[in-house]
Amino acid sequence: MPKYSILEAKQKIESYCAYQERCDLEVRTKLQNWFLYQEDIDILVSDLISNNFLNEERFAEAYVSGKFRIKRWGKVKIKQHLKQKRISDYSIKKGLSIIEDEEYITTLLKLAESKKVKGSNQWEKISKLRKYLQSKGYETELIVEYIK
Repeated sequence: MPKYSILEAKQKIESYCAYQERCDLEVRTKLQNWFLYQEDIDILVSDLISNNFLNEERFAEAYVSGKFRIKRWGKVKIKQHLKQKRISDYSIKKGLSIIEDEEYITTLLKLAESKKVKGSNQWEKISKLRKYLQSKGYETELIVEYIK
């Protein structure tokens, strides 16, 4: 039995989408948790898209901006997380394009400088720093190039 009527669900899901950018998967999950019928979910999602409450490209750009500027994630990690949210390759590419190359390298270097790495020798320290930067989602080639 659905938790809400389709009109109640429409109002609630619109405010859910208006509060913060959402992706299709998040909205569908929320609607499924309200025990709505699949046909009603499809109707509501297409309504959200046509009324611009739901926009995959806009979501990807907001997601990239937040994860890069606040959490200082690299492009690899951001891309993986967007793929988990079933965002199209086109939208992922468009979202990642908002990161300026210069800002990206600067962030990578600041992360490398701020990380206090302990190790018995220089090779061990570099190895740990490299591992840390990879876990933040930065490309191996960039790490190798700028850590010298």
